Amino acid sequence: MPKMKTHRGAAKRFRLTGSGKLMRRRAYGSHLLTKKSAGRKRTYDRDVEVSPNDRSKVRRMIGA
Repeated sequence: MPKMKTHRGAAKRFRLTGSGKLMRRRAYGSHLLTKKSAGRKRTYDRDVEVSPNDRSKVRRMIGA
């Protein structure tokens, strides 16, 4: 049986931390930034953990 291939699109969007958490970028932080407050824009810089409902699917896609 061949190995599962890594889903390259998912591999670029998600990363695995040293402790095993799956991290992703926040949405809405790439354009139309003039109307957004500075504090709101700062929160877009931080990564956030993947929802528990999606963890198994993402983990399978990135081959972790």
